[in-house]
Amino acid sequence: MFKRLFVAHPASVGESYLEHLVHALRFACSMLLGAIACFVHAIFPWMFESTGSGIITRLHARMVLNRSRIR
Repeated sequence: MFKRLFVAHPASVGESYLEHLVHALRFACSMLLGAIACFVHAIFPWMFESTGSGIITRLHARMVLNRSRIR
């Protein structure tokens, strides 16, 4: 039961636990950088004008578009 908690979701997207961990951490870092850029942009509107939306577009392509091509 305990092992299934760690492998069920990664297996459902065609990844091992370790592969899923690495991909999820990369996404987390990208989202964190995007959030910081958006925060700075909120205060200084001339900075990072398209950084947040660019990160979202790239993450969407990696998570949704590429994954549906693989399946």
